[in-house]
Amino acid sequence: DNIGTLIGVTEAAGLMDKNGKIKNINKALMTDSVGTLISAVVGTCTVTSYVESTAGVKAGGRTGLTAVTTGICFLLAFVFAPLAGLIPSYAVAPALVIVGALMINSAKYINFSSLSESIPAFMTIIMMPLSYSISNGFGFGFTAYCILKVAAGKAREVTPVMWIIVTIFLISFAMH
Repeated sequence: DNIGTLIGVTEAAGLMDKNGKIKNINKALMTDSVGTLISAVVGTCTVTSYVESTAGVKAGGRTGLTAVTTGICFLLAFVFAPLAGLIPSYAVAPALVIVGALMINSAKYINFSSLSESIPAFMTIIMMPLSYSISNGFGFGFTAYCILKVAAGKAREVTPVMWIIVTIFLISFAMH
């Protein structure tokens, strides 16, 4: 989930380089991993980045002050939490559509001239909402990528790490 969030947020913030690569991605992934690890150790909800951060970035947020302001707003929201239950889900759907539209903007980096690149990307995008899971969407896309690379005679382009990830996803899919 984190890599999808990083792509969406960094693209919205204009923090990708000219090749569509995320600058300092290792630091971002390490920060997220450490936050997740510490939250698990202390027994709290997972501390991670969320794609909703794109809205803050689009509104002009660029520093940690944005996160602090959001945290204060969440604390204030606790007072009004019972009222939130009165809001029907269709009333908040437009916000989710806007977030999705911001995320789909990254599709311009997909190599549509190569079927072994574009079909897995399409599978990933389609399977996220159909499976109600971002990680399952990635699993379907990664699996399609490996299958298509093998079918195209380009199995050597698939890294060993990708094969391991696909194997784990296939085991997970088989268990459910």
